[in-house]
Amino acid sequence: MWFNKIRGISPPHNKNTQKCPVRVLPVPMQVEIPMLMHSGKPAIPVVKAGDKVKVGQLIGELDGTICSPVHSSVSGIVKSVNERDRVTGRRGMSVTIESDGLQIRHEDMHPLEVTNLQEFLDAVRDSGAVGLGGAGFPAAPKLAIKNLDELDYILINGAECEPYVTSDTRTMVSDTKHVVDGVGFLLQFMKPRKKIYICIEDNKPDAIKAMRDGFDGNDMVEVFVLPTMYPQGERKVLVYNVTGRIVPEGARLADVGCLVTNCTTITVFSRYIKSGIPLINKVVTVDGPIVRTPKNVLAPIGTAIWELFEFCDGFTEDVPGKIIAGGPMMGFALPDLEVPVVKTTNALLAFPAGDTVRPRETACIKCGRCLGVCPMSLMPPNLEAAYLTKNLVKLEHYKVNMCVECGSCAYICPAKRPLVQTMQLSKELLWQSKKGAKA
Repeated sequence: MWFNKIRGISPPHNKNTQKCPVRVLPVPMQVEIPMLMHSGKPAIPVVKAGDKVKVGQLIGELDGTICSPVHSSVSGIVKSVNERDRVTGRRGMSVTIESDGLQIRHEDMHPLEVTNLQEFLDAVRDSGAVGLGGAGFPAAPKLAIKNLDELDYILINGAECEPYVTSDTRTMVSDTKHVVDGVGFLLQFMKPRKKIYICIEDNKPDAIKAMRDGFDGNDMVEVFVLPTMYPQGERKVLVYNVTGRIVPEGARLADVGCLVTNCTTITVFSRYIKSGIPLINKVVTVDGPIVRTPKNVLAPIGTAIWELFEFCDGFTEDVPGKIIAGGPMMGFALPDLEVPVVKTTNALLAFPAGDTVRPRETACIKCGRCLGVCPMSLMPPNLEAAYLTKNLVKLEHYKVNMCVECGSCAYICPAKRPLVQTMQLSKELLWQSKKGAKA
């Protein structure tokens, strides 16, 4: 198979939980479920304080195409409909439910009969599936590509290139059937012209074996083993490394005949079609240098993260220096331990205070290391200089919008320049300038 390794970095893997089976968290006494756990518009609450709800019941309905429904992860009574999103700190609706501990399933949860593409897309939408690799884009509009007859490849992203994170790996190993069924639905209704690739890095032998066994004899599906490299799982990087196709600036993956979806995402709509169970639980890797007993934990959406850390026997230090949701490269810091698990939570990492001290920033020494690792072949020093002088023409010339914000440049920089933050600010500067020009 064609392969041409592109640029990236090799941070320590720290896949401490790779062989840890998924442990089920006891039902929490309370969950707080945000209406915005995806890209696009928030769902609209359809319950109020005092309502009784059951597991799988719709509590947030769609508000437009780029949206995703929200379902209750527990049975119990709605305590409140809050006006603050605890994850972001911004104003946003969340539904708090006091659990009765009974986990009574809603009567609407039953297998679906799906016979055509539109019924399949409706099922994907109703399942609450979003991009579970971190982006959170609603799965249904992502699959509803206009040029479906030009779709050559579907790439199932199981690369999981971030250090520590193993929740996708455990999905492929422990929930192989739903991965296989999900791919089957994609083959049946999306009908790619050439192949579906299951893309896995070579440091995950158990997942590679599970997928090869699961798809044995299926000529339309191939397990594509990739060298371990960060950011191997970034969608444009993955498309290039697997198919050799380059996604131009401003283009969609579908424009080059490709579609990328996360391996855990397809288990969500597969399970929903097979059983009627929507996205109400998440497998979360709980790890980090000060987590006493790292585990992969199946937790109801809306569970406060302190319950997951407590389930893993707490911390080896009294107070963690930083808690990160997601991987250490592209994850984000959480304000406290009351933040709930959301649809896109794939990992919770706890670090000691000594690991979170910001290094002293020094002048760029023009070493070129950042150029050597940028997966998009950009020039971070030039972009940084353009941002500092607010030179919008040069920001566009050096194609800042092609940056995937992987952080490879900042990781390798000996001067400790905050390059990835500069890229984010540069994009915002460009966007604001174009927005102002249209006004």
